Amino acid sequence: MKILYAIQGTGNGHLSRAMDIIPCLQRHGEVDILVSGTQGDLSIPFSIKYKLRGLSFIFGKAGGVDLWKTCVKSNVRKLVKEINALPVENYDLVINDFEPVSAWACSMKDIPCIGLSHQAAVLAEEAPIPDQRDIIGKLILKNYAPNTSQYGFHFKSYEENIFTPVIRTQVREQSIENKGHYTVYLPSYDDRRLIAKLSQFRDVNWEVFSKHNHKPFKSKNVSVQPIHNERFIMSMAQSEGVLCGAGFETPAEALFMKKKLLVIPMKNQYEQQLNAAALKEMGVPVIKNLKDKYDMVINHWLESKKIIEVHYPDITQQIIDQIINKHHSLPLIKYLRSSG
Repeated sequence: MKILYAIQGTGNGHLSRAMDIIPCLQRHGEVDILVSGTQGDLSIPFSIKYKLRGLSFIFGKAGGVDLWKTCVKSNVRKLVKEINALPVENYDLVINDFEPVSAWACSMKDIPCIGLSHQAAVLAEEAPIPDQRDIIGKLILKNYAPNTSQYGFHFKSYEENIFTPVIRTQVREQSIENKGHYTVYLPSYDDRRLIAKLSQFRDVNWEVFSKHNHKPFKSKNVSVQPIHNERFIMSMAQSEGVLCGAGFETPAEALFMKKKLLVIPMKNQYEQQLNAAALKEMGVPVIKNLKDKYDMVINHWLESKKIIEVHYPDITQQIIDQIINKHHSLPLIKYLRSSG
């Protein structure tokens, strides 16, 4: 069987999950990997057949997605060219982690596309939703990478075909301890803004991992270093707690490690608002931004010893086996369609 596995390259969550999913797919056949997007900092130890520009959301420096830069840097003509050129018809199975080029190529050529992503789960009927709806954000999530079948990952298994998070082997095998510092990953805030806020909590050692600086430095009680996969995982594993955006992989890994967690959902990013609603329902504190009015919440979190208990078993291979077994007849369907 020949499989195309297409991964969204914006951010690091999709790529980190792929590290465990790709070997599971390879047990079923030949796997070609496609990555599109321009905002990832993580490399994967597999050969990438297609590295495309795709359609990326650009992180800002004040707590959200920079919509203006996202629009300016979007090259619609290039995107259409990539969609038309991608030979999805050459594959027996296309599995898509919120990746737009392969999804739209499949849609245009009437080829089945299997969605396997966190985004497939957040819009499920039983999944938590925020108090404020975002109609445009919901439309983007639904239509950004269309598919014909959906399987999703979420903080809880809210309904059938929604699974608990893929916790990569690298994280599962970490030695967990508590050296007292707090790990910070807020890529939509610049270093200056983070240092100004975090240094106000003088009795805390903060380890910030930054998208905006390529050299490590320290200011008062805040150390800043570039994003580095191994150092980041070790920092989380040895931390007292984790302060991060309301993405999916980092909060899930922090919960798995039994670390205190505080999240700030990114502005102009409806998926993070949905994640924040789910985490809040689980008992994780959520703040909207780093303004002074939330200092009391941060202080209470720093003083708290509350750990959210989760059960995230290693079932990635079973999930992949289930999907492959259910859809393995697709090559026959494609053959009958082409010969009919």
